[in-house]
Amino acid sequence: MSPIVTTTRTDFASAKTTIHRKLIQKLNLDKLTEANREEVRREVSQILEGIVHGEAAPMNLQERERLVQEVLDEVFGLGPLEPLLADPTVSDILVNTYKRVYVERKGMLESTNVQFRDDVHLMGIIDRIVSAIGRRVDESSPMVDARLKDGSRVNAIIPPLSVDGPVLSIRRFGRERLTADDLIHNRSLTQPMLDLLRGAVKARLNVLISGGTGAGKTTFLNVLSSHISNKERIVTIEDAAELQLNQEHVVRLETRPPNIEGKGAVAQRQLVINSLRMRPDRIIVGEVRGEEALDMLQAMNTGHDGSLTTIHANTPRDALGRLETMVAMANLNIPESAIRRQIASAIDVVVQVSRHSDGTRKVINVSEITGMEGNVVTMQDIFIFRKRGIKENGEVLGEFLATGVRPKFAERLLVSGIHLPTNMFEAAPIR
Repeated sequence: MSPIVTTTRTDFASAKTTIHRKLIQKLNLDKLTEANREEVRREVSQILEGIVHGEAAPMNLQERERLVQEVLDEVFGLGPLEPLLADPTVSDILVNTYKRVYVERKGMLESTNVQFRDDVHLMGIIDRIVSAIGRRVDESSPMVDARLKDGSRVNAIIPPLSVDGPVLSIRRFGRERLTADDLIHNRSLTQPMLDLLRGAVKARLNVLISGGTGAGKTTFLNVLSSHISNKERIVTIEDAAELQLNQEHVVRLETRPPNIEGKGAVAQRQLVINSLRMRPDRIIVGEVRGEEALDMLQAMNTGHDGSLTTIHANTPRDALGRLETMVAMANLNIPESAIRRQIASAIDVVVQVSRHSDGTRKVINVSEITGMEGNVVTMQDIFIFRKRGIKENGEVLGEFLATGVRPKFAERLLVSGIHLPTNMFEAAPIR
C-alpha cells in the first residue's frame, strides 16, 4: 500500500508561483478580462498537469482545483483576499502586514489563516486596487483611499509611514442592504423609536446621526433615507461614496483628492456649496468632518430642511461640540454664541448609535434639540438604551426606554399628517 502524501502550504505557494510565472510567459495578462476566465482556467489546468507530472508534486483532485482557483484569483482578483471578499458575513478585512490578516464578523474581530507571500505580493495587490481608479501609492504618496467595484471602501498605507510593512483596510458593505425590519429584528432599536424617526424624516426634520467608528452610522443613515419620498430630488455628498439610496432622483457627489502635483483636490465644502445650486429637496452629507459644517448648517437654516448627516462623536452633547469646532474651522470669526444659535435652529434630532462589546449595534439615544438657554444649546432625551450588565458569554444586557418626554416637534409631525400614539412616550415604571 503506497503512503498518503499531503501537499504542504509551501508546496502550494511554490507551485502557484511557478504556474503564475509560466502564465505570464504564455499570455498577455494586461489584456485579459473576466471574459477570458475559462480560457485562462484551461491554460492553468494544462500548466498544472505539467507541473504535477514533470516536477513530482503529488496533488489530489481537490488540491488541484483549489490551486487553479488561487491562481485565477491572482490573475483576475485580489489574490488571497478573494475568499474573504466572497464571504457575506465579513464586514471588514484588515491586513496588518503581509502575514497577518484579520476580519470582522458580527462586530467582532477574528484572525484568519490568509497570508500573502511577502511585502512585494501585498504591494502588487494594493497597486492593482488603486490603479483601477487612476490613483497611485508610493513613497512620495504613501497613503491612499480607494473603492472596489462593489462599493467597498479601501485604505492603504505603506512604508515609511507604516513601520512594519504595507497595511490594507477594506470596509465591506453588504450585498443586501439592511432594512428597518432588520434593525428591529437585530434589536438595534424598538418599533416606537423607528416610528418616531421615520416620522421625523417624512416631516422634513434635520437629523444628525452620531457615533464612533464602526458603530453603524452609515447603515442607519441608509435606513432613514429610505423613507424619503421618490418625488424629492436628493443630493448626496461623501468623501467615499458608500450610501445606497434606492430613490429614483438621486445625484451622488464625491470629493476628489489632490493629484501627484498636489493640485485638483475638491473638498466636501465645495460640494456642499455647489449642491445648493442644484435645486435639491434634500441634502445628505455622508459624514461632516470639517469646515463644510458651516455651509451645511446654513443650508438647513435657509429652506433645505429634511437634511441628514453623520458625525463622529460619543454622545449627543459631544456631537454638538464637534459641530461647533468644525464651524470654527471655517475661520470666519463667527462668535461662539452665534454658532450655537445656528446649531440649535438647524438640527432637530440627534440619534446616537453605538457598537457594544459583544459586537451588537444599538441606538442608545434619540434626543431632541429644544433651543437655547443663555449660551447653552438645550437638549432632551426621548428614548434611551439603559445597559444593565454583561452575561457570562459576553452578551450585553439592557433595555430601550422612553423617558416620558413628549418631543416638541410632535406638533410638526401632526401638521405633516403623521399620527403617533401619545402613550409611546410614556416612561416605563421603575423596577
